[in-house]
Amino acid sequence: MKIRNLALPVLAFLLTGVPAAAAGPEKALDPASLDPAVQPCDDFYQYANGSWMKANPVPADKARWGAFEELAERNRLFLRAVVEEASARTDWPKGSVRQKVGDFYAAGMDEAAIEKAGLKPLEPWMKRIEAIKGTGELPALLAALHLSRLPSGFGFMVAQDPKNSTRYIPSMSQGGLGLPDRDYYLKDDAKSKEIREKYLVHVAKMLELAGQSPEAAKADAESILALETSTAKTCRTRVELRDPVKNYNLRTLANLEKDAPGFDWKTYLGALGVSSAQELNVRQPEFFAAFAERAPKTSLTVWKTYLRYHLIRSAAPYLPKRFEEEAFAFQGKVLNGVPQQEDRWKRVVAAEDGAIGEALGELYVGKAFSPKSKERMKVLVENLRAALKVRIEGLPWMGTETKAAAQKKLSAFGVKIGYPDRWRDYSALEIDRTSYIGNVLRAHEFEVKRNLAKLGKPIDRTEWGMTPPTVNAYYSPTMNEIVFPAGILQPPFFYAEADDAVNYGGIGVVIGHEMSHGFDDSGSQYDADGNLKNWWTESDRKAYESRTTLLAKQFDGYKALPDQAINGKLTLGENIGDLGGLKISYAALAKALGTDPQKGAKVDGWSPAQRFFLNYATIWRNTIRDEALRVRLNTDPHSPAKYRVLGPLSDLPEFHEAFGCAAGGPMVRPEAERPSIW
Repeated sequence: MKIRNLALPVLAFLLTGVPAAAAGPEKALDPASLDPAVQPCDDFYQYANGSWMKANPVPADKARWGAFEELAERNRLFLRAVVEEASARTDWPKGSVRQKVGDFYAAGMDEAAIEKAGLKPLEPWMKRIEAIKGTGELPALLAALHLSRLPSGFGFMVAQDPKNSTRYIPSMSQGGLGLPDRDYYLKDDAKSKEIREKYLVHVAKMLELAGQSPEAAKADAESILALETSTAKTCRTRVELRDPVKNYNLRTLANLEKDAPGFDWKTYLGALGVSSAQELNVRQPEFFAAFAERAPKTSLTVWKTYLRYHLIRSAAPYLPKRFEEEAFAFQGKVLNGVPQQEDRWKRVVAAEDGAIGEALGELYVGKAFSPKSKERMKVLVENLRAALKVRIEGLPWMGTETKAAAQKKLSAFGVKIGYPDRWRDYSALEIDRTSYIGNVLRAHEFEVKRNLAKLGKPIDRTEWGMTPPTVNAYYSPTMNEIVFPAGILQPPFFYAEADDAVNYGGIGVVIGHEMSHGFDDSGSQYDADGNLKNWWTESDRKAYESRTTLLAKQFDGYKALPDQAINGKLTLGENIGDLGGLKISYAALAKALGTDPQKGAKVDGWSPAQRFFLNYATIWRNTIRDEALRVRLNTDPHSPAKYRVLGPLSDLPEFHEAFGCAAGGPMVRPEAERPSIW
């Protein structure tokens, strides 16, 4: 399922929700968070959040700290109570949700058993990798690894056909790297070189922990880096991966064998159990042509070393302490600058959310999500939909034909709020207290097989792409739906009792953001039925692109680090979402108030318009380590939090009026350079 979400985490369980019951009473807008030394028209992000940021440095176990992480911490305390209550008893009916949730947590917390087991749980995989006699056996081995969601070589899943959203097809994607992105292998700057050197040391250390001599581990690490570097050279950039047309390449098995000879694709697909598929989407054909050519030419010894390392790497969080600590030393400390690991119970709850998230979510929403919140969300969504409808109709740059298609798509938006109507059935998944990694691997295999079983079946429109406790939201272009898990429906995004201005500036903008994804540079290429199909006239598409080009240029100009700017093309879709979300939600607020938000009754000395923009800045308050920021600038399609406030607000006349910002000031972008889309 392809989704466009509100925020993208780097570390596991970064974006997880907080139940209102756990949060307690909270003032919607706290004057103590403001920086009185800064004027709102000079730097609104600093004005709205300066004192909060000064009082909230990044904790030792975090890469960043902000509204999302505050919710995560409060929620984890709630989830801890849920899993500890379930794990405290061993007499739950076998196969019940509480038995699985409780036993998974108990196994994850049993460090003595994990230490005693050592690498034994991986021995069958180690032996299988070592047993292959030639590169001709790679297809069956990679299929087996992929069936257990053990990353290696490339990615494979069953997904909706982007051009025929009523059917599922296999989808193949580039992959196989150990560093966050291709550019980490290919850039020649000092920082990239330093990270590669530290990556070599890390890979060697992991192999050494698995039993190799230091000399052999060092040599093997160099061969792994060489293989991954050659792989990186064939990968598309993050910007190229955002183009849905370029990444739609329908092939038959015969086409694939012709285009990418050298790898037995028939055996691979057969071992996965999807040989009946008539067509598949080979998202990056040149990558697979290069992979198939490279597969038989790379020595068997190098392949074994590579696969062994990636097996250990993916399993490290569930192995003895020495593996987990070494993985964190590189992923946490080197890449993200985090000096200290989170407490173990947090890491186990994160793993549980990733493995059996809907079982955990079922217990979560039973106590944490009120029907009242769901009903208010429904009203907000429909008010935003109505506001966007009016804005589309009034667009001066869009013609009648394109407007009709846009309105059809908007009307067809599906909406999911809180949690699934039908919970995932985990009855076929065995979870016990004897092996943490055993539970994780079985859960991964269960999910892969559940995904593969979709082939040939009708589209499951009840399925969710996020678990209920997640503090995030998403838009799916092939489903043409917007989804809001229970986790995000908490302060500061959503207050059950707060005034409309605060909620429209928080969750209202989130709703508008996800709606805007249906019309961003990528989502706008899908029609009302979720098909990758052009519904624009040529002149309207050009008019649209002239506006989005302005937005990309605007964000290209922001230097988030002294030596690195934001990539305006990589972040374009999310920046469109933020700008559109603000416009749409502000218009919806005016409708809800029945008056201009600039003129409504003040609360705590602020007009509704001011409260709207203040809460928008609040949801993006954030402190972040430079190392983590650099990773995000290289890989994240979302702009850094600071610029998600400064960028779109400097484009909005509504903001300028709310705070009396004069032309020529830092928060007022010159009109000729100001993008205006929705």
